[in-house]
Amino acid sequence: MSKENSNSGFAFIAGLVVGAAVGALAGLLFAPQSGEETRKQLGDKTKEVADELLDKFDELKESMTDVIDGVKRGTAETIE
Repeated sequence: MSKENSNSGFAFIAGLVVGAAVGALAGLLFAPQSGEETRKQLGDKTKEVADELLDKFDELKESMTDVIDGVKRGTAETIE
């Protein structure tokens, strides 16, 4: 994986976190509902964002594993 792709993955995750935080804050400010409902909704949204982040992290980890395996193969072939 190139440095550009690695940075792109990080930028996506950072954007996802910031976007979720801004969306949650806007929802709280403009929500015409009780505090209990708002807290439940915020908890649900937090879990949803956390699950998405874990999925993206797993994808990034898998990509990095593939890159490392490719480098190992290339190095082994060069040595032989």
